[in-house]
Amino acid sequence: MARDLPARVTLLGIRHHGPGSARMVESALDRVRPELVLVEGPPEGDALLRHLPDLVPPVALLLHDESEPSRAAFWPFAEFSPEWRALVWAHRNGAEVRFFDLPAAASLADDPAAAGPPGGGPGELPPDAPPPDGLPWDDLPPTGLPADGLSPTGLPAGEVPGGVFERERAPLDPLGTLAAAAGFDDPERWWEDVVEHHTDPADLAEAVAEAMGALREEFADQVDARTLRREAAMRQNLRRALKDTSGAVAVVCGAWHVPALTALPPATADAAVLKGLPRRKVSGTWVPWSHGKLASASGYGAGVDSPGWYAHLWECAPKGDAVARWFSRASAVLRAEDLPASTASAVEAVRLADALAAMRGRPSPGLSEVLEAARAVLCHGDQVPLDLVHARLVVGERLGEVGEDVPTSPLAADLNRLAKRLRLPMAATPKHLRLDLRKDTDRERSKLLRRLEVLDVPWGTPDTTRTLGTFAEAWQVHWKPEFAVALATAARHGTTVASAARQVLVRRAADATRVVDAADALNRAVGCELEQAVTAARTALDRCAAAATDALELLAALPDLATTVRYGSVRGTDPELLRVALHGLLTRGAVGLPLACRSVDDDTAERAVSAVDAADDAVRLAADDEHRVGWRRALEALVGMPDAHGLPTGRATRLLWEAGALDSDAVAARLHRAVSLAAGATAFVAGFLRGSAALLTADPRLFGVVDGWLSGLAAADFEAALPLLRRAVAEFTPAERRMLGDRVKGTTTTGDDAADWDEELAVRLAAHVRALLATR
Repeated sequence: MARDLPARVTLLGIRHHGPGSARMVESALDRVRPELVLVEGPPEGDALLRHLPDLVPPVALLLHDESEPSRAAFWPFAEFSPEWRALVWAHRNGAEVRFFDLPAAASLADDPAAAGPPGGGPGELPPDAPPPDGLPWDDLPPTGLPADGLSPTGLPAGEVPGGVFERERAPLDPLGTLAAAAGFDDPERWWEDVVEHHTDPADLAEAVAEAMGALREEFADQVDARTLRREAAMRQNLRRALKDTSGAVAVVCGAWHVPALTALPPATADAAVLKGLPRRKVSGTWVPWSHGKLASASGYGAGVDSPGWYAHLWECAPKGDAVARWFSRASAVLRAEDLPASTASAVEAVRLADALAAMRGRPSPGLSEVLEAARAVLCHGDQVPLDLVHARLVVGERLGEVGEDVPTSPLAADLNRLAKRLRLPMAATPKHLRLDLRKDTDRERSKLLRRLEVLDVPWGTPDTTRTLGTFAEAWQVHWKPEFAVALATAARHGTTVASAARQVLVRRAADATRVVDAADALNRAVGCELEQAVTAARTALDRCAAAATDALELLAALPDLATTVRYGSVRGTDPELLRVALHGLLTRGAVGLPLACRSVDDDTAERAVSAVDAADDAVRLAADDEHRVGWRRALEALVGMPDAHGLPTGRATRLLWEAGALDSDAVAARLHRAVSLAAGATAFVAGFLRGSAALLTADPRLFGVVDGWLSGLAAADFEAALPLLRRAVAEFTPAERRMLGDRVKGTTTTGDDAADWDEELAVRLAAHVRALLATR
């Protein structure tokens, strides 16, 4: 038979990341003064609680399986999170504090569905993922998604680093149910009115517990085994706490769990529920988190819609001027973007927000009133500046900090050291960098970003849309909290960024079986400036090239190699040594190209076109004159082969024309011949015109070739060519086809000719086109 909890136990049911709950927790702890505080979370995190003074939230507790670091989960905390306030209160007041949820070892099991996910909202769900399946609400988060059991990267376990994930559906929304009972159609507004603007937090815990008790009783059949297992673990830890102390105990947990903790059944019953849980060695640390990752829009199941707004409420509510201060900050954001936002406008916005709240019977302006007033007064009805304010202040860009004394892997410590030395701040907002590789600092930055890319930590993304020359690079850097999991996973490769990247590249080169894979490894090794990896990749390239018999495979490897040759000197690698390898691949690929395009299917022809384009770019970039001549001869041989597929043949014809090896008359003759041959005609025209929409409108030479070809066709040939041309330009976008139509129109109806309209001829042409369309 279950027995009631002792009177010395205080249950505090909370909503994750809710400032109202946070105030309630602090008030209750000040009143009760417990000797021991139990907080929802994995017990393995207890050893890391001593580092609280070194943390500046938002931060997250990161725990991972030592045998497989990619199996990990996060437990995020913000300054206004009730759990965080409980941890801070205990530390300041000398009270013992423990986590008391299901062990993380069970959450990180190979079978997440069997073990159950961790509590307290450890991770996130991708915004475009379908609603998770399974059980009712675990805690009291603000949205219709379950509060926890999701991976830190938002994908199913095993797909990406950091993946505890269990899909669940929430048939019951406690917040929505309570809001509907109170006559609200918006759960967020109900919560804000009842809790966030609640002036006396003393009775809030009891009210929340009573409401959750009624819901648990009404929907008892919807509580599944996972929730029951977690609550059994909570009760077992609570029993242990009661044995360890004779003083007051405070329990801070999700409100949905409170009814299950009001009484203690026999310990044997809970032990039976927990029997067979997996045991694993779990390690962890604290990592910086961000307001953006706390937002429900990021997919985080226990997230809030407006973490920046909640942080503002937490900081300013005690002063009583939260709304006025928010409009002051909003004006500063707009002025920083050179948008008008005067002090007088801010005052008017405050008045409008107060008036809207009074009209709606709200105790004070909420976020909806504040945003409406900001849009009407500060943004002059324009949504674009309001979106800016929303991103900066409602969601927020704050990134937490973790002290140097917090334990971390040697790899992560090396990265932190390098980031400080190179003055690369780990910012939560994207930032564009332009690096001049002739400068030592910029070159070291480039090496670091490229090495991290090899380790699957994409802190920086090369901006390939901006061509800055041989000695310059453009990057976009954006630090994401989940990179901590990738770093933990990569730590097995080495203790420094350089040694870990070298190990990965050497292994990748050894495992390469295709020329293109070896060339990619060589390109990355040169970019990372790792001599041992360059040597290994060069050896792998020779090995794969010697075994390769597919000319298209050899040609497809040329772009990476050409880039390496072109920029190798900047990276401290001898480009001539690499040029020899490029010439060897080019020679073998060029010899085999015509035969590789002979009597092939359409899929192979597409591969051939891609290989020809890539090889031609590589030849222009890095080949010497002798090998450029050899490449041109290969294209000429392909054009002259009668049974080669039309797609690569048409492409080769176009490249030869652009290089001046074929004149316009020769090209027109080949187009005439393509029309006369039924087989492959469409493919030849498509190959010749592919990627030419903008060029056709801008280059009079190319336009003249095509226009002259069409104009010189006999009536029967013209009729046969139109469907080919139509299918060839089908890949053009509507905008490109419109540009091409305007170009054609401009050549036929310009100047005085526009007035010489021949009605009879137009009728005949229209009738002819209708006939063509009717028969095709």
